[in-house]
Amino acid sequence: MEQYELIVLAGGLAGGLVNGLTGFGTGLTALTFWLYVVPPVVASPMVVICSIVGQVQTLPKIWHAIDWKRVAPFIVGGLLGVPVGTWLLPIIPVQVFKIFIGTFLVCFCGFMLISGRTFNIAFGGRIADSVIGLVGGVLGGIAGLSGAPTTIWAILRGWGKDEKRSIFQAFNLTILTIAFFSQWAGGLVTGEVWRMTLLALPGTLIGVWIGRKLYERLGDRGFDRVVYVVLLFSGMSMVYFSL
Repeated sequence: MEQYELIVLAGGLAGGLVNGLTGFGTGLTALTFWLYVVPPVVASPMVVICSIVGQVQTLPKIWHAIDWKRVAPFIVGGLLGVPVGTWLLPIIPVQVFKIFIGTFLVCFCGFMLISGRTFNIAFGGRIADSVIGLVGGVLGGIAGLSGAPTTIWAILRGWGKDEKRSIFQAFNLTILTIAFFSQWAGGLVTGEVWRMTLLALPGTLIGVWIGRKLYERLGDRGFDRVVYVVLLFSGMSMVYFSL
């Protein structure tokens, strides 16, 4: 096996592991490997496809926890927000934007990890959930960061780990599916994308399986800490690669 094939496979394994463990984060980890051997125009569709595969692989295990009445406001807000973010994309300097968001994630998640504080925010109901979904959609349209607001909000709501993960997974799977069809319609899902994705998928499938097994061993607090660590490194990566 060629060196670049091993790197693509390793990226799939790392991305699948984080996805299986937390319900998000494929791009965060996989791109660290893939951007060394494939251009962004190929890596971006790879992330979307491998993320969808990982989400579908673990969906049966979390299906029992999905409350569609709870998830719907996030999804509706997200769907409304994506075109807004796409419209803002030419106006906002994306590198500066990523530095701002990355710095926020580092500071917020670092504080939460050090302080050990927990929250149980109840105000706002479905309207607040819709606003968070909208913010996630806007961030997704601007810089592919749709998951971060929903992830943090679900933790601050004080829900159990299966409830939190059901929100992450249903929201992300919906947005990613739309992203895939958008990329496909735009001609971005090329033969090279499929070739590289097929190299990555074995690692993705194995990584998701391992991550899912680790997830089953976590309690609510342990799951929150893992999510904060993933978001912390996500923020650090955004700042580093944007400088």
